Amino acid sequence: MTKSDLLSLPIGTVLHHKSATNADNTPLRARVNGKARLWKRDPSRFQLPMKHGLRQCFYITADNISEWELPQ
Repeated sequence: MTKSDLLSLPIGTVLHHKSATNADNTPLRARVNGKARLWKRDPSRFQLPMKHGLRQCFYITADNISEWELPQ
């Protein structure tokens, strides 16, 4: 998955983690929770807000983009 693919995803899109699994061995799922944040000074820097479960929120950044994929 590339940065341009990730930034074009609409809110509510579900992504799967490549290695982490749930208790029933299904891939860990998270959904896009908001609009991507971009920096003008550093074009390689971005944040895409994600949500997993009821309360856990996090960001997909350039550091962890390789861990996520679209479901088949």
